[in-house]
Amino acid sequence: MTVDEIRAHHLPTLLRRIPKAELHLHIEGSLEPELIFKLAARNGVTLPYPSVEALRAAYAFSDLQSFLDIYYAGASVLLKEEDFFDMAWAYFERAAADNVVHAEIFFDPQTHTDRGVPIEAVILGLSHACRRAHAEFGLSASLILCFLRHLSEDAALTALTQALPYREHFIGVGLDSSERGHPPEKFARVFSKARDLGLRLVAHAGEEGPPAYIESALDVLKVERIDHGVRCLESPALVQRLAATRMPLTVCPLSNVKLCVFKSLAAHNLPALLDAGLCVTINSDDPAYFGGYINQNFVETFAALPQLTAAHARQMAANSFEASFVPAERKAVWLRELDAVIAGAA
Repeated sequence: MTVDEIRAHHLPTLLRRIPKAELHLHIEGSLEPELIFKLAARNGVTLPYPSVEALRAAYAFSDLQSFLDIYYAGASVLLKEEDFFDMAWAYFERAAADNVVHAEIFFDPQTHTDRGVPIEAVILGLSHACRRAHAEFGLSASLILCFLRHLSEDAALTALTQALPYREHFIGVGLDSSERGHPPEKFARVFSKARDLGLRLVAHAGEEGPPAYIESALDVLKVERIDHGVRCLESPALVQRLAATRMPLTVCPLSNVKLCVFKSLAAHNLPALLDAGLCVTINSDDPAYFGGYINQNFVETFAALPQLTAAHARQMAANSFEASFVPAERKAVWLRELDAVIAGAA
């Protein structure tokens, strides 16, 4: 039996078992309500919700901004280095169970430094969890510092300057938060500085923003990956460019539905992205808020889109390795592991 012949009823098991890299994960978005309340109690923070259940019930979002309002409220419990460690460690335990072999994790220092939290506490807490994940699970992990695009570029430059004493702990920079009205070119100077420092470059574009935002992320910011990018199909010329350059798109299906980018998983354009030859990966974005971690995204997406096969699963897992910022020899090892799992399923 070949990968194309693996029966549909075997797919959920295969999707859970295959090794994969997660390249679009906001660590603050992995903060589950139970941990929010635990950290609030530990740090003496009063939350605007009376219980875990009440907080979880508030996770009904009409768009990106309605999610961000609750996201920032949840982050208010993060005050000390141990809080950031605990948050990241909880994610790594779930990621290891989902057979994630590598994660490139976004963090938002401005969310914390603007509240008076030292950037040292943020970065060192997260970095400690990354090292422990490698030691205990064999899961490699890297950090990507993201700028909040609803704030000014000067604020982003300040955040980068504050982080530079801890340069060894992060590999790149990204751009997240509210996309509408904040085009990538707003951050041209800070991305140029980061590029000069040898940092890897990624940016959110084409989630709620138009295809032109993807183009300016490529042309002005000179990013190496596009986070989301699902609106690229509105521009055939852009699709052709993305396919020709193997520009990765870190797609987050459950997030796209939760934030009303698509009405349902069945309406998602993932099959069309794959048919266009794009380097698509599946990721969880903010899993505590959007209904599931990476395996849940794989399983629910494949269930809703029956045209997706084991061959597509293999392709997107392989894409995740290709798109990662790791040496080629490491990618080759993961590809062999991937094909061994698929051969065992066949």
